[in-house]
Amino acid sequence: MQTDNEPLAYRIGDVPFLDTTIYLDSRPLIPRPETEYWVAEALKEIRMYARISVLDLCAGSGCIGVAVLTAAPNTRVDFVEIDPGHHTTIAKNILENGIDPSRTRIYGGDLFAEIMKTSDRYDFILTNPPYIDPNRRDRVQESVLRYEPARALFGGTDGMEYITRIVTEAPRYLARAGILYLEHEPEQTKQIHTLASTFAYTSCKTYKDQWENERYTRLIL
Repeated sequence: MQTDNEPLAYRIGDVPFLDTTIYLDSRPLIPRPETEYWVAEALKEIRMYARISVLDLCAGSGCIGVAVLTAAPNTRVDFVEIDPGHHTTIAKNILENGIDPSRTRIYGGDLFAEIMKTSDRYDFILTNPPYIDPNRRDRVQESVLRYEPARALFGGTDGMEYITRIVTEAPRYLARAGILYLEHEPEQTKQIHTLASTFAYTSCKTYKDQWENERYTRLIL
């Protein structure tokens, strides 16, 4: 039985995301406007290249990768999602948006665990990892806490557990001059820049979202 505070997106069953329709059959994290904003910015850059490879890391519904595949026909996209229950949703979103599945692969595993078994390197890694501090549950709406997957929301101590691992490990999976786009909280910016300075990144710059909050960082290998 549905209740009044169940997210409308789950009741409807899909949401728009850029020029795609994203289905939510397995109830992954509902795509957010701030994610849509920075993915649109990343696409301005991705469209400048031909025949590049992209990794949608912590894919959830696959909204980021599906948007890339739709907007940039010469790309191929791999998806990594730890919860296998979401894999059928990602596959559905690929097919329902008219994308040739041969341009895609779907992996399970914890972050790069399955990717490390391949020799693949990516021109772009785009990720919206779990980054909310579990001690800041007060900033999360009750309906989100009740209905959306906690695994996709909370990122360990200071919300930095997955961010730290991604920034640390991504250089092994990026092509030369590859680019990592990383969504995060405004208060995590300083930690991300400090972390990036200890690795092989040549550039690390943080940008604001449509509400003027520092929301994503672009790191270049």
